[in-house]
Amino acid sequence: RQSDRRGRKPLMLLGTFGFISSMAICGLVLYAGLAGWLLPATTFIIFALARSLYGGFGSAAPPAVQAYVAARTDRENRTSALSVIASSFGLGTILGPAIAPAFILPVVGLAGPLLVFALLGAVVWFAVAFLLPNDMPRHRARGGISSEPSIGGYGGSSSPSDDDEEDDDFEGEPPRLRWRDRRILPWLAIGVAGGHGHAAMLGIIGFLVIDRIHAPLDEAQQAIGIVLMAGAGATLLAQWGLIPQLKVPPKRLIIWGFLLGAAGCLWIAFAQSLHAITVAFAVASLGIGLFRPGFTAGASLAVGQREQGQVAGMVASVNGMAFIAAPAIGVLIYGLSPLLPYLLVGGLFLLLAIWAVFRLTEEESNE
Repeated sequence: RQSDRRGRKPLMLLGTFGFISSMAICGLVLYAGLAGWLLPATTFIIFALARSLYGGFGSAAPPAVQAYVAARTDRENRTSALSVIASSFGLGTILGPAIAPAFILPVVGLAGPLLVFALLGAVVWFAVAFLLPNDMPRHRARGGISSEPSIGGYGGSSSPSDDDEEDDDFEGEPPRLRWRDRRILPWLAIGVAGGHGHAAMLGIIGFLVIDRIHAPLDEAQQAIGIVLMAGAGATLLAQWGLIPQLKVPPKRLIIWGFLLGAAGCLWIAFAQSLHAITVAFAVASLGIGLFRPGFTAGASLAVGQREQGQVAGMVASVNGMAFIAAPAIGVLIYGLSPLLPYLLVGGLFLLLAIWAVFRLTEEESNE
């Protein structure tokens, strides 16, 4: 809501500053703890508080980025633009762990990656501050969006509609967007359900690889890395390659994403070799790569311009809430039966695809 009132750029700067502060404090505290200057309990407590600093302030950046992009793209290009944003966040989670060991430096040791990432964050902060065009709103709304989480339609014109012109003349606070708003509730609901399935699937893939290939731990770790990189590559293929080329509406992205995700999960459940697990996980990840931008753009295009910041915050919270309990629940179910988590997630994805066919019909008809 603050980004809708004050502009997206100030919230990006706030979020990036939260990231810099969190990483820097975590790195310094970790260095002090490893050097013996702080007690272990003290190190842990300060480290946790510093990590919470990122959760409290760093979380301002992703919704502001999404709202910034949404405000500067028309309907026809919104899906492709938001898919690139989604892939950029995903690429960070892939490259970060991969390059972090290179920053374990002689002087600072294990604190090196945290301090280096804080420095990289500072570079980004200055780039945003001095290179990114300012978007301080002069009007409460601009652009044309018709009503229909993550992507809307393609049939309408990109020129402002009558309703949008009314939005441009809107004075005062933007109306508070509620979670139960009928325009966004179906998109958010499907994002919550699909996100929990994805988090559960991702949280146990390492255990499954170890148990299936029966290899020494060092070889199993390499195998896990291969599987995860294949999944990451498939996700990027969907978000960088398929979505910009196909230019299909969000509903179809969600349906095809869940169908591929279901096929991949069911394949993983019965795969026995590393090759089969890798290919199956890539298929499931390809589906997730289609589903997430579809859900994000659907929510964005369901509301007007002066509500983009609010809906972006909701989408970010939906993406985050899935990783609170779902991984632990997935591990718990995996302890009962290695087949069961992927069978359940595959069944969930299949049901969500069927639900999307019928529940999202009205939204697509409005494109």
